[in-house]
Amino acid sequence: MTKRFRSLILASVFAGTLQVPFAVAQDAPAVAAAAQDARARADSLVAQMTLDEKIKLLHGLFPPMADGKTEETLVPSAGHFDALPRLGIPTIRETDASLGVANQVEQRKGDTATALPSSLATAATFDPGIAREGGEMIGAEARAKGFNVMLAGGVNLTRDPWNGRNFEYLGEDPLLAGTMAGAHIAGVQSNKIVSTVKHFALNAQETGRMVLDARIDEAAFRESDLLAFQLAIEIGNPASVMCAYNKVNGDWACENDFLMNQVLKRDWGYQGWVMSDWGGVHSTAKAALAGLDQESGQELDSQIFFGEPLKAAVESGAVSEARIDDMVARFLTGLIEAGVLDNPVPEHPQPIPYDVHADVAQRAAEAGIVLLKNQGDILPLATTAQKIVLIGGHADVGVLSGGGSSQVRSVGGVPIEVPLTEGAAMSFARLTYHNSSPMRALQAALPNAQISFVDGSDPAAAAQAAADADMAIIFATQWTTEAQDVDDIRLPDGQDALIAAVAAAQPKTVAVMETGGPVLMPWIDQVPAVLQAWYPGQRGGEAIANLLTGRVNPSGRLPITFPASADQPPRPAPVGLETLTSLEAQAAANPANAGAYQLRTFPVDYVEGADVGYRWYEKQGLTPLFAFGHGLSYTSFAYRNATVTGGDTITLSFDVVNTGDRAGADVPQMYITRTDGGDPMRLAAFDRITLLPGETRHVTLTAEPRILADYDTSLPGWRIAGGSYTVALARDATDRSQSFTVDVNPATIAP
Repeated sequence: MTKRFRSLILASVFAGTLQVPFAVAQDAPAVAAAAQDARARADSLVAQMTLDEKIKLLHGLFPPMADGKTEETLVPSAGHFDALPRLGIPTIRETDASLGVANQVEQRKGDTATALPSSLATAATFDPGIAREGGEMIGAEARAKGFNVMLAGGVNLTRDPWNGRNFEYLGEDPLLAGTMAGAHIAGVQSNKIVSTVKHFALNAQETGRMVLDARIDEAAFRESDLLAFQLAIEIGNPASVMCAYNKVNGDWACENDFLMNQVLKRDWGYQGWVMSDWGGVHSTAKAALAGLDQESGQELDSQIFFGEPLKAAVESGAVSEARIDDMVARFLTGLIEAGVLDNPVPEHPQPIPYDVHADVAQRAAEAGIVLLKNQGDILPLATTAQKIVLIGGHADVGVLSGGGSSQVRSVGGVPIEVPLTEGAAMSFARLTYHNSSPMRALQAALPNAQISFVDGSDPAAAAQAAADADMAIIFATQWTTEAQDVDDIRLPDGQDALIAAVAAAQPKTVAVMETGGPVLMPWIDQVPAVLQAWYPGQRGGEAIANLLTGRVNPSGRLPITFPASADQPPRPAPVGLETLTSLEAQAAANPANAGAYQLRTFPVDYVEGADVGYRWYEKQGLTPLFAFGHGLSYTSFAYRNATVTGGDTITLSFDVVNTGDRAGADVPQMYITRTDGGDPMRLAAFDRITLLPGETRHVTLTAEPRILADYDTSLPGWRIAGGSYTVALARDATDRSQSFTVDVNPATIAP
């Protein structure tokens, strides 16, 4: 049995109710045997190939820039590999991304797909079942459209609130992010297509992402970002891992021996293949020997490294043919395990039940929207409300979507689409809204109310409209995109002043936040109710309306800390942004020599180490605006009769009681730390349960063993220190209202 499957069994034993049922339903020895059979079959295919055929499978086309390079049909999309029909290897067509079948800047005219809410919204559900359902849905659409590789599975931890790509990821905690990513990946691959997990690793900011050097010590790395990837791989079994653009501790991620050979393939026993990110390859022999198996989107690299140069490296002995055989066999093993070789995708597009799939997106949005504040219980909206004004955020026509390679051109049309005129994302991102109007949805839900809209461009006019209404709902937006970080985490375009003006005029003001991540809220004391809607997907308007009116009881919990001020996170602004801005200005002033003004490699030191997000706040003694795990409901829950047991791990059992008068979902959380260690507490387990009014449910949470442990590079592996541990049964990362101590036995766990 491989190390990977030993780890899967270990996770199954210790993860208790947290563990995703579908991830452990298969018999582990049978799964291991299937993996061995897949590799044996792959090796048999490789043995029949010429060197040229092998090389052909190791570098792929980027269709928008590959005209004339193949006789096969090129579908405008992320990637293409020609078939080898004589060996039964099909054409490989790759598509972005985690939120649906992407179609950036409408490369495929008229092709639409179902758009999930942002991954942060899915993470906020704390429900692996919802993550899997979303993966199943988008994977089904990818297959129906003829794609057999989906570049999904983003699991990079949120280290900075201003990262432009935070919305694509699953928050700041490795246990939550890894569990949710694994579920999503398994859902995609249930369609007999491949999902990746990405971007391996420490692609934690977009400023300088192609050149920055992310620096962190090994133990902290293993306990944070790498643990998220490890869990996602154990649970989801992705056929491929995508390495990142950036350097990690001095070496490019896509030629990083430590990441690919030592951690991924040796320690975790990973059997699939490592593909590069698009434009992320910098060498031939070094990359191949460090563990990169395939060059993706070759036209975006400075040259084609895994074509003729790789063949020449084999012929010269710089790269052994045995390594080439392993690269190809890993690619084929992934395809075989995922079911791609034995279940060809259709040759022509198939019908897609878009209405059913839209329901999936709406359920995810409804479960992931977070009620941050509800002073005076002004929500849900009373059915007797007579006059409501909606302000800003284009709430009359749609809901905001994040930008970049994940952009889905959603079913129903695009009411707003604004091309970019500058910046790194200009060529492949547009500021886009999904056609799901909160105003129309609220009008349908409250037919007896007078619901109007003002655009918010004039704060005085908006304040007057709010004063004339019974209630004001202001929609605040922050657009973020791949390739660019936001300058700061304030709302752009004077929206803070707008909200303050409206709140001053109307005491019953609700703020609905459509943002890529945390934003500052200087007006928070004046606004009685705040709903964090993230980017809520193509049915976001309906989801928001259902929560505002109480048709759906809010149940989302924050997967990310909201700071009270910009100086609370480890870094107040993107590292390197000032330098980049200066270089761009110099290039604009000297267009004839613009190429001379290029951002060079610079370090990003992750001084917080493993203490990402809420752990940083606890360690520094900081009080955030809203804590990780926070979220309110229209009902109330009590935790009673808690008992804790120790020994080889920690088990926390208790009753959850719905003490209110509405059905609702709760997310009890367990945090742990060594009693005398001085370390911040860590999320060790969680569950999501739905209860009727007055209903009681007995819940047992069992700590993931690697959360109890520290990584010891001298073993190497995980070491659980014996002794006393403090356990908190909590509603968020700062809740210590029910704390216990328990003794745990010492133990070690393989890497």
